[in-house]
Amino acid sequence: MLFNSLQFLLFFIVVTLSYFGLKWRGRWILLLVASCYFYMVLKPQYILILFLTIVIDYIAGIWIEQTTGKARRWLLILSLVSNLGILAFFKYLGFFTENLSLLLEQISLPEAADRVMNLGNRVFVKVLHLFGESGVSSFKDNMSILPVGLSFHTFQAMSYTIEVYRGNHKAERHFGIYALYVMFYPQLVAGPIERPQNVLWQFHRTFPYDFENVKSGLMQMAFGLFKKVVIADRLVMMADYAFTDPAEHNGLTLLVGTFFFTFQIYCDFSGYSDIAIGAARVMGFNLMENFRTPYIAQSVSEFWRRWHISLSTWFRDYLYIPLGGNRKGEVRQYMNMMIVFLASGLWHGPNWTYVIWGGLNGFYQILAVLRDKLLARLGISSTPPRMVTSPVHEQPAHKSALRVAGNVLFTFVLIMLTWVFFRARSVGDAFLILQRIATLSFDQSIESPMNEIEMWFSVALIVFLLVKEYFYLYIPTRNTVRFYALFVLITFVTYLFGVFSSNQFIYFQF
Repeated sequence: MLFNSLQFLLFFIVVTLSYFGLKWRGRWILLLVASCYFYMVLKPQYILILFLTIVIDYIAGIWIEQTTGKARRWLLILSLVSNLGILAFFKYLGFFTENLSLLLEQISLPEAADRVMNLGNRVFVKVLHLFGESGVSSFKDNMSILPVGLSFHTFQAMSYTIEVYRGNHKAERHFGIYALYVMFYPQLVAGPIERPQNVLWQFHRTFPYDFENVKSGLMQMAFGLFKKVVIADRLVMMADYAFTDPAEHNGLTLLVGTFFFTFQIYCDFSGYSDIAIGAARVMGFNLMENFRTPYIAQSVSEFWRRWHISLSTWFRDYLYIPLGGNRKGEVRQYMNMMIVFLASGLWHGPNWTYVIWGGLNGFYQILAVLRDKLLARLGISSTPPRMVTSPVHEQPAHKSALRVAGNVLFTFVLIMLTWVFFRARSVGDAFLILQRIATLSFDQSIESPMNEIEMWFSVALIVFLLVKEYFYLYIPTRNTVRFYALFVLITFVTYLFGVFSSNQFIYFQF
């Protein structure tokens, strides 16, 4: 079910009103049933995959807690392999099979290459037929039948068994509550990727109706929908035009398309997170923050502390630190950083464009560490201007405005260039786009499906977003009269200027 649809609006109203009319037992049952329905609207047959992983991890969590010695580790490994195996089959089997086949061809083993490809295809098709996907004939159909949000709920399920194994959380004995932890509809499809310490205990609580939570949640949902349908779904017109056939466009057009995509993906994904977090807050649940004004970051490292926080902290806690982090020497630290970002790229999709995107971000991080160490030896401080924390956000302390602007602009350009690989259909397209951007001349004209008014309106929306985020402007909800006025205003503006084509959120495909 799409957040930007009338169907979800009706679903949200019915579920929320019913939720507050029930006691605890009725509430968790309602939310679990509603979450199943929410998911099955998108891909009904794949609810079986979710159910399988839920059963495996529920049993594994209890056994891990009750077991001692090496058996605990083997139970954890069994749980992780089960989760990753399902993810790998549906998302990566075609990618790895095709690349293995290509490698065998390169070393003059064409018959082996054909056997690998044919075997992989047969297994893939037969399993998909069990789920009613009778139209699937090869790996090429993979993206059209990929279970929605598979990477997200797989990682959330894995965090549960890992935390139980580490002794940071007790195994959940209530099967329904554990199932709800994995399937909670606001963040089921595209996160935030939660931890059991933050969420599981909340499902055991009976939250009273709190008008302040309702106002705050509804306002966050309203602004999230604004970012999605007014900004992201308008910018997508130019972004898709530029990236669909880059060979037909000049450098300036591709630069503008890349610039628009940079804000499209942010407004699309953070808009989803806002709606998810807001919908949960209306009912009294607190989900973790997923974005914190990333495009005003002064370094790539800071950007990744602000972008998709639930995923970046997941990789930090469950991959980077277990690999040794920065505790095993400099070379090992650089290897660990690159492994994490390559894994993050592959997590996004079975395509070399995503792997290169992750690798570029890892390369940036390594260069930043090397730069800091070199400057430290020269006695020069490379630390960005100090940040002080306010109750709402990190606030900039006294600093040079020129230095801050330079850091932000340089970081933004670096990140924008990586988005070329993220959005391009192939590695070849990505390099073509970068080559034409590098050799553009500003006497070129911008080719666009938008007219001039739409183009300038899109730029104005981007400027509005940046101003709001740079000055940490938030929408007040404490004053009830002001809340109603602003809520109605945002809703009206969204209705007036929104692009209501029910475009799927970008991260649904992951």
